Amino acid sequence: MLKQTLAQKLQQKLSPQQIQLMKLVQLPTQSLEARIKQEIEENPALQEGKEKAEDTFENDSSDEREVRESMEEINWDDYLGDDDTPEYRTKTNNYSADDEMYEAPVVVNESFHDSLISQLRLRDFNTQELELAIYLVGTIDDDGLLRRALIDIVDDLAFSQGVFTEEKELERLLGTIQELDPPGVGGRDLQECLLLQLERKRPSFKVNLALSILEDYFESFVKRHYQKLMDRLGVNEDELRDAIDEIGRLNPKPGGSSNLSRPTENVIPDYNLHIVDDELELTLNGRNAPELSLSSQYRDMLEHYKASKEKNKSEKEAALFVKQKLDSAKWFIDAIVQRQQTLMLTMESILAYQREYFLTGDERKLRPMILKDIAEEIGMDISTVSRVASNKYIQTPYGTFLIKRFFSESMTNADGEEVSTREIKKILEDTVAEENKRKPMTDDALAKILKEKGYPIARRTVAKYREQLDIPVARLRKEL
Repeated sequence: MLKQTLAQKLQQKLSPQQIQLMKLVQLPTQSLEARIKQEIEENPALQEGKEKAEDTFENDSSDEREVRESMEEINWDDYLGDDDTPEYRTKTNNYSADDEMYEAPVVVNESFHDSLISQLRLRDFNTQELELAIYLVGTIDDDGLLRRALIDIVDDLAFSQGVFTEEKELERLLGTIQELDPPGVGGRDLQECLLLQLERKRPSFKVNLALSILEDYFESFVKRHYQKLMDRLGVNEDELRDAIDEIGRLNPKPGGSSNLSRPTENVIPDYNLHIVDDELELTLNGRNAPELSLSSQYRDMLEHYKASKEKNKSEKEAALFVKQKLDSAKWFIDAIVQRQQTLMLTMESILAYQREYFLTGDERKLRPMILKDIAEEIGMDISTVSRVASNKYIQTPYGTFLIKRFFSESMTNADGEEVSTREIKKILEDTVAEENKRKPMTDDALAKILKEKGYPIARRTVAKYREQLDIPVARLRKEL
């Protein structure tokens, strides 16, 4: 049975202005610039630059005064409501036939697969062979390797394309694809990819030795059984080292070497840090503090409509539109200002918390710090601190770093002091860098050394930190 009841409840809702602020706080510098540009395009009441001061017109000449008075006599209602003006009267052509038009060149990037297809079209193929070769190129992964079996591709062509072919035909076409650039493309595994690259090199003793290693002793090479390789191949250590160095110069991901479709991403720091007389000076990147102002024309129009005593329906709608655009511009400017204040307040707190690190650049002096520590310090929510630290960079005398890297968990050392996990990772990294590469240390040995230095951590924790630092296991760190 349906019935109506009264109930009271307390809800917490964010205003549109608060939502807009949170979205702006999370944006990095480049995204903020695009967002400001979008807002300026959508809101004509918002303009970039400082607000122009009002002219006093005290020193105007008589001609200038007459022009100004004539401009003041313009009927804004007629101007705004005139929809009958022909379009050609709103445009002008200031160019002559002799003028040269300079335009920025349009850069068209060619993807990795498009580059292969362009090379295929230069080969002597009939229509069906070209279609099959293009289909094969489409099955190659972005790293340049073909991981699908040819027999599976034969089935795909039959069921999805209605094209019937044989595995031998695809094998022949794949051989042609493997002759394309970059070298190694179309390899069905890492071994074949490296062999394809070596076969294009000029024959020499070390190249031939490298070919023998990859063809006959690939498993031993991967496991770094160097002594077994020297015994089987009958070479000394120097000769084996030269061959391994030759293999090390090859590209395991030939598709990744194509930078045609990979634009370079430049990191724009949101903060700049300078050290002056042992004091930290933090500044916000100028791109994060754009000068925005309200359009004086829109303000004048709003004042005109307010002063008008008799208003018809169209005037009221126009006045409402102008007011909405002005209010939206004010909210956006206020949000940008508040964003700047939030970013500076949060980063200044981080600098104070990690003062010793920023003065020295020594990662071993990083204190354990989590989002909650900074949130309590500045009196804001943890989510706000997370948004500030997300995708933001700071330029320091020691390099440009992601702000989130300064946050780390803590653990207790042998002296009962809380230390940052980044400090332990730094010591682990230095220990691995100083080890004997002929006999690299295992995780147990690394855990024992860290324990001797006052950091009692388990072997599995060492393995976890090692993986986070992209350090391979001991067997793969072995060198001649």
